[in-house]
Amino acid sequence: MPKFSIVAPVYKVQGYLPECLDSVLGQDCTDFEIIAVDDCSPDGSGAILDEYAKRDTRIHVIHLTENVGLGRARNAGLEKATGDYVLFLDSDDTLSEGALSAIRDRIETAGDPEVLIFDYARTYWDGRSRPNLRADLLKEDGPDAFSLAERPQLLDLLQIVWNKAYRRDFIARTGLTFPPGYYEDAPWTFCSLISAERIAVLDRVCVHYRQRREGGNILKTVSRKHFDVFDQYRRVFDYLDAHEELAEWRGPLFRKMVDHYLTVLERPGRLPQDARAEFFHRASADYRARVPKDFTRPGAGRGVKYGLLERDAYTTMMSALTAVKYRQQAKTRVRTALNRSKRVAMGAFYQSQRRLPLDEKLVLFSAYWSRSVSCNPAAIDAELARLAPDMRRVWAVRADTADRVPKGVKAVRVGSRDYWTALARAKYLVNNVNFADSVIKREGQIHVQTHHGTPLKTMGLDQQKYPASTDMDFEKLLERCDRWDYSISANRFSTVIWERVYPCAYTSLETGYPRNDVLANATAENVRAARTALGLADGAKAFLYMPTHREYQPGFTPPLNLAMFARELGPDATLLVRGHYFYGNSPHIAELRRTGRVVDVSGHARVEELYLAADALITDYSSAMFDYAVLDRPIISYVPDWDIYSAVRGTYFDLLQEPPGAVATTQSELLGLLATGAYDSPETAKRRDAFRRRFCEFDDGHAAERVVRRVFLGEESLPPVVPFDERHHAPTPLQALELVERA
Repeated sequence: MPKFSIVAPVYKVQGYLPECLDSVLGQDCTDFEIIAVDDCSPDGSGAILDEYAKRDTRIHVIHLTENVGLGRARNAGLEKATGDYVLFLDSDDTLSEGALSAIRDRIETAGDPEVLIFDYARTYWDGRSRPNLRADLLKEDGPDAFSLAERPQLLDLLQIVWNKAYRRDFIARTGLTFPPGYYEDAPWTFCSLISAERIAVLDRVCVHYRQRREGGNILKTVSRKHFDVFDQYRRVFDYLDAHEELAEWRGPLFRKMVDHYLTVLERPGRLPQDARAEFFHRASADYRARVPKDFTRPGAGRGVKYGLLERDAYTTMMSALTAVKYRQQAKTRVRTALNRSKRVAMGAFYQSQRRLPLDEKLVLFSAYWSRSVSCNPAAIDAELARLAPDMRRVWAVRADTADRVPKGVKAVRVGSRDYWTALARAKYLVNNVNFADSVIKREGQIHVQTHHGTPLKTMGLDQQKYPASTDMDFEKLLERCDRWDYSISANRFSTVIWERVYPCAYTSLETGYPRNDVLANATAENVRAARTALGLADGAKAFLYMPTHREYQPGFTPPLNLAMFARELGPDATLLVRGHYFYGNSPHIAELRRTGRVVDVSGHARVEELYLAADALITDYSSAMFDYAVLDRPIISYVPDWDIYSAVRGTYFDLLQEPPGAVATTQSELLGLLATGAYDSPETAKRRDAFRRRFCEFDDGHAAERVVRRVFLGEESLPPVVPFDERHHAPTPLQALELVERA
C-alpha cells in the first residue's frame, strides 16, 4: 500500500491539469498513488488523464458517466484509495516542491495523527502569491499531536479539505463522505476535526491555491445553489445529534453556521436579488432552531447582525447593507468616470459609430497586426465566401502594406474613418493576434482569435517565468484577451496551453488550423503550380529554410553560412530562405541568387505555397514545423543554440528528445544529413509520424468549414474529424511530377 492516496476530482481544467499532475509526479517522495476522477468533463481533461496514466502506473483514472459534482466525485475516488493517508487536491491547484516529504516527516514525528493540517498560499495569474491570513494558527508549538479541544481556534481556518491529510482508517471509522451541492467542504471539515482524537499541524506551504482569473469559483457565481449551505449545516448538526459525546461543539459550530450565512448574504455576486429575502428568513429559522442555551453573541457590529437575524428583521438588515452598497457604488462611479474619459480620448467618431446598431452581416479581418491578408483569417475569409456569400468581408490593413492587398479584397486602412466604423459596427472581428487596446468590444460583437502557430516556445502568462524574453504588460494582455469569444486550436496540446496562459472566458474550438486546409487538400497540380511560380526546375531538390527570431539577439543573424551551405549542397539543390532580408551585397550571394540556388522568399505572400513547393523543411524553433508536418515530408531541426534558446525563452517540450525528424546542432552535421539522405530515413519517418499524430490531429482539410459553420452559421453539429490514417496526403514534388506527366 502507498503512503498517500491523492484524490483529484477533474472537471473542465485541461489548461491547468498537466501542471497539477506534474507537481505531484515531481515530488521527491514517490510513495503515493493518484486517484483522478474525470467528472464527465466536456473538455480534453479525460484524455489528458489517460495519457498520463499510460506513462505512470501510479495514476489511476476513473471516468464517470455523468457529471456528479465535486463532492460525489471525491467520494468515487475515496472508494478506490488504498494509501495510509488520503489527501484531496483540486485539479487546478498544485503541490509545492517537497510537500509530500514534509507531510510524511511530520506525520512520523507526530505519531501518525488522524488529521494533519498544513498551510497553503493563494497564487495569481500575474505571479503574485498571498499567504494564508491565518497561518499563525499552524505554528508548531506545544505537543506534536493534540485534540481540537486543546486548540479550538483551528475551527477559524478556511473550511477546506485539501489542506489536510486524513488517516484512511479514521475516515472509515467515522463514515465520513462528501455531500452533494455547494459548500460540501463544511460538513466534512467540521465533522472530521471535532471527531479526531489526535490532530497535528505543519507550518509549511504545501498547496498553491490557484486563483483563476476567469472565475470557475462557486463563490463568484450568482445562483440559488447557495441555498445548499442550509443542507450542509443540517448535516453538521445531524452529526452532532448522533454523537452526544461531541455536544461541547454545538456552540462553536452554531457560531460558524451563523457567520457563514451572513457571509453569503453580505457578499455581492452570490444570491439572486429576488432570493435574498427567502434566504434571510431560512437563515433566521435555522438560528432560532439551533441557538444553544446561554449563547452569547459576539460584540460590536457583528453581534447586531446576529440579533437582527434572530428577530428575522430582514428590512432592517437590508437597510444596513444598502448603506454599504451606496458607498461601493460611489467608488464605482469614480472608476466609471475615469473609464469614460479614456473612451472620450479615443475619438468622438469611434464613439458615435458604437452607438449605431451592429451590422449583422459585416466581418472585419486582420492578420499579423494588419500587415497582410494571410494565415488563418484569410482561410476563414475564403470559406465564408463559399458558405455564406451574403456576408460582407472587410480587411484591416496598414497604410504601408495597402498596395499588397490581393485583387478583389475589400480593405480599410488602419486609423481611417472606415476602419473605426468597421471596428465599431462589425458583428464579427477575426484576428490571429490581438486588436489594439483602444478597441472596445460591444455587446453582441463576436471576437474570433485564430492564433498563428502551435507553440513550442512559452506564450502568454508563461513568459513571466522568462523576463529576459519580453517586457510585456501582462495585465493589459489579458484585458485584450478578455474580448475573445472563440479561440481556434489545431490540437489538444495547444488548447491546454492557450487556456492556461490566456485564462479568459472564451470557448476553445478544436477545429484544426484553417490555413492548413490547403496543405491537407493539395493536389499534384497545386504542387506543380507552386514550384513553377518559384522557378524551380523539375527534379531539383528544394529545401525551405525558415529560422525563427531569437529574443537574445538584437537583430536577425542567420545560424547558417548561406554561401558555404548552398555551395556544399551542390548545383542540383535550391535553398529557399524565408526570414528577414540579410544577404547584403556579397558577390558570392549575388551569384547564388542569380543562378537560382538561393531564393529569398521572405516577402512571398503565402507561406503555404512555399510548403507545397519544398521537398523538405529546415527550421529551428519556428511553428512552421507543425504546419509543414501536415504534408508528411521530411523536417530537419537545425538547433545549434538549443541550450540558450530554451533557457532564455522557455519551451513546452524538449525538441532534441521529441523532434519531428532529423536533428543537427552544427552546420557540418546538417550538411552530412542532407548529403547522405539520412534526413529522410525510417527512423526520421517514425519520429515524424509521432509528431504528426500529436500536433496535426485535427488538420484534415475541413478546419475553416468547422469554424464558419460554428461561429457564423451557428451550427452545433460540425463535420467530424477524418480519422488520421484515412486522410488524403498531398503528393511530394516528385510524385506530383509523375502524376502530371501520366495525366
